[in-house]
Amino acid sequence: MKKSKLFFCALGLFFPGSGFNCFYLQGLKSFWAWIQLIALLGGLAGYGLLKANHFDSAPGWMLLTFGFIAIEASWLTTITFGLRPDEKWDAQFNPGIEEIKRTHSGWPVVLTVIFSLVFGAVVMMTFLAISFEQFFISQVYEAKKLSQ
Repeated sequence: MKKSKLFFCALGLFFPGSGFNCFYLQGLKSFWAWIQLIALLGGLAGYGLLKANHFDSAPGWMLLTFGFIAIEASWLTTITFGLRPDEKWDAQFNPGIEEIKRTHSGWPVVLTVIFSLVFGAVVMMTFLAISFEQFFISQVYEAKKLSQ
């Protein structure tokens, strides 16, 4: 069965961190797809912990970080595989395919790469801003406790 680069990139863009794009290429035996899916579920559990503890839970922040890494890794693989030349894509994922059925990416793949880059940058900057804000808030809180 021919593997579509556009479908792979669309899965990575619209379902980040789920590992669906890796499952599409390698099936259920894909190690990285399972790691991404487990990390994403851990991130969701971490978010639940943080909401329950008013954003004051070290395990919650750790699990949320794993979920964040899974989402960013998915967008990064979308970028790297989307920018891969079609000949290299076919050689790795569609070996022995006829000349007529070769991959011709075009603009849809380029647009998924662009949106993956934009979403990845926005999510990363947001995550870092919130993390630093929470760190400095905790430092101010601890300093107030020491001064009393």
